[in-house]
Amino acid sequence: MNGLAESRAYYEAELAPKLHGVPHAAARIGHGSEVLGFDTDRSRDHDWGPFVPIFVPDPAAVPIEAFTPGDWLRGHLGFDPLAGITLFDWLATSSQGLAEVTAGAVFHDDLGDLTRARAALAWYPDEVWRYLLACQWKRLSQEEAFVGRCGEVGDELGSAVVAARQVRDVMRLCFLMSRRYAPYSKWFGSAFAQLPCAATLTPMLRGSLAATEWNDREEHLAAAYRTVAAMHNGLGLTEPVDPATRPYHTRPYQVLHAERFADALFATITDPEIRRLPPYGNVDQAFDSTDALSSRDDARALYRT
Repeated sequence: MNGLAESRAYYEAELAPKLHGVPHAAARIGHGSEVLGFDTDRSRDHDWGPFVPIFVPDPAAVPIEAFTPGDWLRGHLGFDPLAGITLFDWLATSSQGLAEVTAGAVFHDDLGDLTRARAALAWYPDEVWRYLLACQWKRLSQEEAFVGRCGEVGDELGSAVVAARQVRDVMRLCFLMSRRYAPYSKWFGSAFAQLPCAATLTPMLRGSLAATEWNDREEHLAAAYRTVAAMHNGLGLTEPVDPATRPYHTRPYQVLHAERFADALFATITDPEIRRLPPYGNVDQAFDSTDALSSRDDARALYRT
């Protein structure tokens, strides 16, 4: 029995009888590998056990620990989506945090608030999505020539490091294009393997990581670039952009010039508030600190600066 099933059984056997006649919601959401569906027997060695947050209008009126939906959501996300979601809320919340609220399972909800909150958070608004996609393409463009440049001067280690960064950014781009919140590093690859594009891209990305010479490393990456470029065109968000790779100016490096895809997406954004944003993206794209990203308050404070 996996963690979600254990939590459901615990709710039905232990908690539901104590809440008979009380309007409430019960769910397995929040922290924990079982929320994302990646728990195994190994998960049971610490912080394990059935855990079911209970949501009621008045927590003091029930004989078990409970929360109002708004209080729990504010504590977990830093804002209450039932009161509305601002542009700042979308950008200052990590995709892991959004996944923890929208994944998992709801066992009971005759209040309706939790279901409404999860629906509101299911995916980014269209122009926020376009902005994040554009920023991710921008990230790819900034280092795509460095795999070859490092290798050309004999720095194979540096070339490999850049290639690994590009692989991760291609994967992040795929999560965005697939409309799925990317989890944090422990489950990043496992979740990527579930995306529709993974079967095609994985051999290319693994080939780049396994290569010992920059030319081979770059060749695998170039194939991945062409694949995600075609995926972009398949979304129909912009006019088609040429998916072919090409030399970097007069230098013999294969690049996509990924900024072309970023520019095409930026051009489709009409919201003036989003158009004024710098091309940093959300908190996941702008920062890479586990401490900051795992603390909702710190992430919001850091992004606000």
